[in-house]
Amino acid sequence: GHGKTVILKHVAGLMRPDRGRVDINGKDVYSLGRNELEQLRSHLGFLFQSGALFSSLTVFDNVAFPLREKTHLSEQEIKEKVLTVLEQVGMRGAEDKYPAQISGGMIKRTALARSLMRNPEIMLFYEPTTGLDPVIAHTILDLIQLIHKELKFTGMIVSHELSRVFQIVQKVAMLHEGAILFVGTPEEIMASRDPIVRHFI
Repeated sequence: GHGKTVILKHVAGLMRPDRGRVDINGKDVYSLGRNELEQLRSHLGFLFQSGALFSSLTVFDNVAFPLREKTHLSEQEIKEKVLTVLEQVGMRGAEDKYPAQISGGMIKRTALARSLMRNPEIMLFYEPTTGLDPVIAHTILDLIQLIHKELKFTGMIVSHELSRVFQIVQKVAMLHEGAILFVGTPEEIMASRDPIVRHFI
């Protein structure tokens, strides 16, 4: 209830701010025309908390969805790209399964694969470990770190999984009552003497 979802929705262009700016690559998102905003969004990937997979589509078709909707690639090109990304996230062999047939961790992996299909420059991760047991949660964060190293995107993770996330990120922002209370490195936030920060940690 402190504004995490709202911040991500503003960055993704899903909500319009009452005041202030959201700058991406030096451009205010909300000064862009419709076509420019669509172009910006094409460079942005979003991993939703629930995975947000289509229950009526297989793993393969869920991952292929953005390519079929937003590109003019042939089915053979789509197949090659989808299978490559499924390999990256450890989901090869599960492409014919439906979301109801796979585990929570596999749903997150599939959703991650789908969010990577258009080679985003910016990735937004909303509570990527929610609902997962600690071992699987750490596996998902390890996977995010590995793919980040490979693809070099800018990532923004909303999470309460502090110990592991602090090993992945370069900068931390702490929200409190709708405002950013602290911005700094993981080491700086751990050393903070602010009582609210200390209580949270």
